[in-house]
Amino acid sequence: MSEAAAPKRLNVFERWLTLWVALCMVAGVALGKLFPGATDAVRKLEFGEGSQINVAIAVLIWLMVYPMMLKIDFTSLAGVGRRPKGLLVTLFVNWLVKPFSMAFLAWLFFKNVFAAWIPAGLADQYIAGAIILAAAPCTAMVFVWSYLTDGDPAYTLVQVSVNDLIMLVLFAPIVTFLVAGASNLTVPFKVLLLSVLVFIVIPLALGSLSRTLLIRARGRAWFEGTFLPVFHPVTVVALLATLVLIFAFQADNLLTNWFHVVLIAVPLLIQVYFNSGLAYGLMKLLKVPHAVAAPGALIGASNFFELAVATAIALYGPGSGAALATVVGVLVEVPVMLSVCSFCNRTRGWFPAPAATAPSS
Repeated sequence: MSEAAAPKRLNVFERWLTLWVALCMVAGVALGKLFPGATDAVRKLEFGEGSQINVAIAVLIWLMVYPMMLKIDFTSLAGVGRRPKGLLVTLFVNWLVKPFSMAFLAWLFFKNVFAAWIPAGLADQYIAGAIILAAAPCTAMVFVWSYLTDGDPAYTLVQVSVNDLIMLVLFAPIVTFLVAGASNLTVPFKVLLLSVLVFIVIPLALGSLSRTLLIRARGRAWFEGTFLPVFHPVTVVALLATLVLIFAFQADNLLTNWFHVVLIAVPLLIQVYFNSGLAYGLMKLLKVPHAVAAPGALIGASNFFELAVATAIALYGPGSGAALATVVGVLVEVPVMLSVCSFCNRTRGWFPAPAATAPSS
């Protein structure tokens, strides 16, 4: 198949994303150690006393999330009833399996398997961070992973749109319930709700409103061909700057607890491969086309790490173990997701040909 054989072309940022993350980590840690006073001053900037929502992180995340939300077309949900299987599998894995399996794995490893190396207080923090990470399905990078696997872009958009809507309702209660159940920590619910409002509700509302008004005024072709591309460099710069700040805030943790970084990565990696494998296997069992199955597996594997990091910082502080756990999620995300993409591409033959399955899927 010539289409499958042709290599996908990514832009420079996407192709070398792992390298950029590594460079941001080095730059951030260096910034945190060489200029601790300036780093601490930025760390203390909050939206109101006691909110724990860092101003710099919030602004950068808005610059990332708003362009993502501009791409969400909620009118695409109208036709999902014709092909519901892929979406149902995605929702089942993301909301009924992923957060709960992560809570179990985090408890198992941090409280039991690694108990000799991780103090109980830090174990609770790492559990909370892992749960926050798992409860936020990926929004932006899924489109890149979908592209690499020849995913159906319209269906991927539907999967992401529905996940974002559900996240508005379920993210806060799931995090609260699981953190309390798997650790000795409590979640300040008001702070968590504020995080959802600031990092999901506001950018989602602004993105949806902007999309509707601009398409109505200038047309879809102008919106997608001229307006959206303007934000791409902004998103990239904001993402890299966010990573630098995150690693600067976590400089001491990363250097003094480097062994813990390795330990934290273990349940996160197991979680990624378990959920992506489960989603992919269910898609195969239900005879869902590969163009829907691959993005569904990738959504089940990846996380909205920008939201997770911001929420962990808001709840427990930028130097907390919870924030460190979400940062480790950033470190493992790219290479792991590329390996899942590679597996999906190599197993394309497991699925029926698109022409045979598209009308009935």
